Amino acid sequence: MENMLTCTWAPTVFAGNQIVDKRSGPATLPPGDDLLELTTQLVQRYERLGLSHLLIAQRWFGSGDEIEASSLDCLAMTALFAGCTEELNLITAIHPGFFQPASVAKWGATLDLVSRGRWAINLTSGWNLQEFDMYGIDPLEHDERYARSAEFLQVLRGAWDNAKFSFDGKYYQIRDLELEPRPSHPLVVYQGGQSDAAMQMAASHSDWMFLNGGSPEKIAGLIERARAASASTGRHLRFAVYAAPLCRKTDDEAWAEIDARLARIDERLLARRRERTGGAEGMWSDDGDELAALDSNEGYAARLIGSPATVLQRVTDLRDAGVEMLHLDLRDRLFCEEVLPVVQAL
Repeated sequence: MENMLTCTWAPTVFAGNQIVDKRSGPATLPPGDDLLELTTQLVQRYERLGLSHLLIAQRWFGSGDEIEASSLDCLAMTALFAGCTEELNLITAIHPGFFQPASVAKWGATLDLVSRGRWAINLTSGWNLQEFDMYGIDPLEHDERYARSAEFLQVLRGAWDNAKFSFDGKYYQIRDLELEPRPSHPLVVYQGGQSDAAMQMAASHSDWMFLNGGSPEKIAGLIERARAASASTGRHLRFAVYAAPLCRKTDDEAWAEIDARLARIDERLLARRRERTGGAEGMWSDDGDELAALDSNEGYAARLIGSPATVLQRVTDLRDAGVEMLHLDLRDRLFCEEVLPVVQAL
């Protein structure tokens, strides 16, 4: 097995309230040159830490209460990060409906060339329904969103794999599309989701699945479902899991901090966030795992919580379940200093 890959969020979404706080008011972006310095220096730090991947979210609206606050455009920031890094692989989240696939094919082909093959797409079918309404995008019903995403990927792959490509689908029609210059590397497709529709799209069109955090048993079950779906398509799916580590000198110290956070949960905010993310399965889960409430993508539910030795064992358990990449929140200093280098060598 290859070494465990590591990924983190790009600094493009700035959080407002946290679910364990009762503060009000969104975060404030620094102005002008300060913003450029903040974002590029942080990404360059991630590269020095040896991360293999950077995920650039498409998040165009957040109230700072139920969901994140200020956000930066995913396309502009991907181009910026391509120019200030040398080795990081850049994964841009794209929502069909907000973009046309032929346009993204052209933009992505350019990024492929200028980054020397470091660009990939994370196709996200969408869950923030208010965001769709604000930008005048038809959100469609849940399974229809995945059908639209599947067509989007067919156009994108067709444009990259063929000198001239036409497509006549329900959602997209393309005639004699030619990308010039051509991309020079194969297209790598990531996606999220854990519904039946998501699993089927992954089995038919994707290379990787991003999974929210969860116990090794839960993650193993999701991987088994995805592999069963891909048995008839012949695709080899790979899996990344989101995790928010909390590493302390001892297990007791780490869990005492988790318990304190759980005791401070703002139930009003939790209910509002669950309502806002009702357009997707697996976001702000209410499946009985109380740790899922502590992070937007259930990062603490992955249970990278405890001493360095305990956290490393949890990572090994996830690897044994079939996980090949950890998508990490990197705000925990002890994890970055003592655990991350060992994880990257697993």
